Amino acid sequence: MKPIKFEPLLKSILWGGDKIIPFKGLDIKMPTVGESWEISGVKGNVSIIADGEYKGRSLNDLVEELKDKLIGKANYKRFGTEFPLLIKFIDARQPLSIQVHPTDEIAKKQGKGDKGKTEMWYVMESDPDAKLRSGLKTQLTPDEYAAKVEDGTITDALCEYNVKNGDVFFLPAGRIHSIGAGCFIAEIQQTSDVTYRIYDFKRKDKNGNERELHTELAKEAIDFTVYPEYRTLYSPKKNEPVELVTCNYFTTSVYDLTESMTADYSELDSFVIYICLEGSANICNEEGEDTTIMAGETILIPASTQEIYIKPSEKGVKFLETYV
Repeated sequence: MKPIKFEPLLKSILWGGDKIIPFKGLDIKMPTVGESWEISGVKGNVSIIADGEYKGRSLNDLVEELKDKLIGKANYKRFGTEFPLLIKFIDARQPLSIQVHPTDEIAKKQGKGDKGKTEMWYVMESDPDAKLRSGLKTQLTPDEYAAKVEDGTITDALCEYNVKNGDVFFLPAGRIHSIGAGCFIAEIQQTSDVTYRIYDFKRKDKNGNERELHTELAKEAIDFTVYPEYRTLYSPKKNEPVELVTCNYFTTSVYDLTESMTADYSELDSFVIYICLEGSANICNEEGEDTTIMAGETILIPASTQEIYIKPSEKGVKFLETYV
């Protein structure tokens, strides 16, 4: 099978900005696009295949039909017909609420399903003053956390980062986080939409009501450990993969190529996703079936693929590679 492209699921959200449409090269007009769901198996938001022999089919239908040939034997045994990753681009014109996601165990205990949410962010070309929050800088007890939410000082206990293109943040379930205004981000996460809103800066909707907070649920979900650093530190390299994150839910590397290379997946029992950040490249499998990937596009390489030949354009290509 050749690599698969999907129709983006564009989300017009109040806090969204104007970066996603031009980044993806789309000839449409939409106000305040906050998210583009690139590959999704989330019920009610399932990706539709954009071209090729499966055009018009849903991702979930394809998983059900092709099973381990699409996602890998171990993944099919572990996840069944639910595609295990959700890929997004996020453009925040306004700051998002401060949030936390539960682990699988806590989500199940709290009646939120059997999946929590672990995720990661790769920061793209954001505004010069863009910031985000990740992790605690102050040791808190659960009761102290709740008191800080109540009196509006919870932000004082969080680490805040000025961000730039190439910054990476790993967000295991339990880590408090918030995307700030001006951030443009590629997000990789478990297929789950369980989010606990901790604090929303006391903003009110058009009816004068503040959004619901999930203080008690979050109290049990938060990892109160204080770490010295929450940004993922790595050394960028040309023309070879650089691993950024590896965890139980995904492994992600970044490629910055100016030369052609071959990616050998013969020993990998998983699908592979490429998320193109800059430039473009021709992607060809061992059967000679090829496709072009450009900045703003995301492709799914089936688990049955043994080898991928990547030929970057004259200007090069930068993309994220992720798999389970």
